[in-house]
Amino acid sequence: MKKRKETIYKYAVIFDSNGAGYTVTVPELPGLVTEGDSLREAREMAKDAIRCYLGALLKEKALPFSKSGIHRERIKVAV
Repeated sequence: MKKRKETIYKYAVIFDSNGAGYTVTVPELPGLVTEGDSLREAREMAKDAIRCYLGALLKEKALPFSKSGIHRERIKVAV
C-alpha cells in the first residue's frame, strides 16, 4: 500500500472560557465549533475537529482559506 504524504496545516484557534470549560472556534474554518472541560481537552478536541473538517474538504478537493481572529494559539494538525 502506498504511503500518503502528510501535510501540516496551522490555524489560529480561539479558546473562550464558558464557565464549565472552553468553547473552541477556528475563524478560518467557518462552522467549526468544539469544546472541552479543560484547556488541554479543548486543544485535543480542536485538533480532532480540524482534522475531520480538513478531511472533508480534501475529499471534496476544496482547500481551506485564510482569515484570523480572545486567547489564540497555533495548532499543528497532520492530515
